[in-house]
Amino acid sequence: MKYLLILYVCSAVLSPHIAVSKNFGDEIFDWHHEKKIIFIADTLPKVFPKNHADLIADKLTLDAAVGFGINQLPGDMKDWEKRRTQLKTEIIKKTGVVINHNLDLNIKETGTIQMKGYAIKKITFQTRPGIYATANLYIPEGKGPFPAVIFMIGHWPKGKIDPEGPQAVGHSLALNGYVCLSIDPWGSGERTTIHGIFEDHGDENNLGSSLLNIGETLMGIEISDNMRGVDLLCSLPYVDSKNIGATGASGGGNQTMWLTAMDERIKAAMPVVSVGTFQSYIMGTPCICEVVPDAFDMTEEAGILALIAPRAIKMCNHKKDDNPAFFPSEMIRSYTNAKPIFKLYGVEDNIAYQLFDLRHGYMAEDREAVLGWFDLHLKGNGNGYPKKEIQFDLLPEKQLMVFPKGQRDANVSGTVEYCKRRGNELRSAFLNASSTDTAIKRKELRNLLGVSDTSILNHVYEYQQINEWNRFALATSDNKLIPVLVRTPKNNSNEFVIVCNPEGKDSISANFIDELIKSGKGIAIVDLSGTGEASSTAIGNNYRFGRLRTIARSELWFGRTMIGEWVKELTTVSQFLNSKYKAAKLSIDGSKEAGLAGLFFSVLGGNIDHVTLRKSPVSYLFDTREGIDFFSAAIHLPGFLEWGDVSLAAALSGKNILFNDPVTISGQKITGIKLEEYQREFANVRLHYMQPGNTVFK
Repeated sequence: MKYLLILYVCSAVLSPHIAVSKNFGDEIFDWHHEKKIIFIADTLPKVFPKNHADLIADKLTLDAAVGFGINQLPGDMKDWEKRRTQLKTEIIKKTGVVINHNLDLNIKETGTIQMKGYAIKKITFQTRPGIYATANLYIPEGKGPFPAVIFMIGHWPKGKIDPEGPQAVGHSLALNGYVCLSIDPWGSGERTTIHGIFEDHGDENNLGSSLLNIGETLMGIEISDNMRGVDLLCSLPYVDSKNIGATGASGGGNQTMWLTAMDERIKAAMPVVSVGTFQSYIMGTPCICEVVPDAFDMTEEAGILALIAPRAIKMCNHKKDDNPAFFPSEMIRSYTNAKPIFKLYGVEDNIAYQLFDLRHGYMAEDREAVLGWFDLHLKGNGNGYPKKEIQFDLLPEKQLMVFPKGQRDANVSGTVEYCKRRGNELRSAFLNASSTDTAIKRKELRNLLGVSDTSILNHVYEYQQINEWNRFALATSDNKLIPVLVRTPKNNSNEFVIVCNPEGKDSISANFIDELIKSGKGIAIVDLSGTGEASSTAIGNNYRFGRLRTIARSELWFGRTMIGEWVKELTTVSQFLNSKYKAAKLSIDGSKEAGLAGLFFSVLGGNIDHVTLRKSPVSYLFDTREGIDFFSAAIHLPGFLEWGDVSLAAALSGKNILFNDPVTISGQKITGIKLEEYQREFANVRLHYMQPGNTVFK
């Protein structure tokens, strides 16, 4: 059969639904002419003009500027000491730091490398019950006791063994009379999913963010691990426990700052290429290990530096760093605001900084700076200026590994194993819970989504209709502009379906829109924050770092979530449809994580009769490393599995819910026996909470 190629622009000739076709070669049946056609690259009309402002980036950067301005430090000692105690408590709560100094370290040694003037031990030690970290322990020759340094690795996937920075620090410190514990960070080095296959712990993927769903943060786990590293150093007879330092670069420098703020056993610290401002992280490219949920509600980065007073900290930043969060200018802002606290203690020289004309990394110049700083504050020698380091030889990476490749001890685990184990514990507790207080569960869900505040529709901007699509921009009280396309229902129907897709409206199937038009329902297509016309073009918000990665992590700093923001936007759209079109019956059809937003909207009192979720997860339980980025970074909800699971949300909705092509949290299709198990779970949970409606899997 030959198809006609139609390029008409007159809407009277073409059937109205043809204008929704989006790709060359889309097949559509033209009911007016009773023939199939192929349409060329016609799309859903745009609401905003070309090259419009980056609305979401502008909003978030403004929120961050406000946060920087309101988070000021007290000006007198009495007020500061009170704030200091509060701040430490808040940090523990927001990061989930676990402090357990009494847990047996259970240090295990797998080998020793003898070097000229020092030895290197390959060890594991217990950081949490049943969980072990891998590390190299550099020990100078002699009786000691020696001052010691905990060295924290940033974003070197190979961890402690990498010769491009981490390994060199251990050699240099040991040759200068320091015991150095170089610890693999959670998820990197020898603590990856598969031993010997190095991977990033969550900088450019959803792996580290998966910890949020079980109520933990990667930062909190790292601080907890590093405190245990200090416990280890203090336990060694050849270490002077009164003189312990901390250092690290990039993400490791970030760990250095937070550990030193929280652990007063650290006497002196030097974070390298890491200190900036919380404000500079917003719409930047921070790893999830550098994100503190709801941090702006407690302080700015200057407050973390201030917690270190009266102890000593020196920051080394690089002029050629390509990460705006670590620009020297940002570090100096925090330094300037923290220094008055050091003055209150009479030790203003204990906070300092040095800039190098270098790119991002831990270079020889940084190592010489750390030697001079630690000699002054841990040995009482010198003036704190950089000290020429002794030459050393780097070792083959394989030689420093604690275990031969593929032969790691089972107690050394990473994110995958931990999320599975902890997730199963939380799900078991939820499925066996006796509570049926729906009001409490709804309130808890609202809080974890971060939608405690309201979003009010302030103004509606209406633009020229295109191909029977009415175009609107909805201005809200929380400074958003939501683009919406509306097609009015046929035959005087007052039924509308709200359609949303995390890839934006241009990813919605033309055939699907065609079916909706033929149904006679009214259609409202919305681009939610970060999607479609509401996307951000800001630096760092590209696919190289994962879909919605930058925006989702930026929202977390304010105690908000992407899905929570989408719930508020769906609320605004539904209010608009009720007001403008007197919509008496509303449903939501959402794909992937946008489908979850529709579900949660129905739970929190949304005026919705039915929710369809397409390729959405039926559970937040971690299942497999493969497919980790099937969903965007918007999927993650801090503490969701502590609250319950998707089945609880479906029950609390009290609505009819349809899961079309249900999947796991990693996008694996669910069929057969597993699908039957979930069907029973959803039915049982709804029955337990005595809620109306039904959940169907298709």
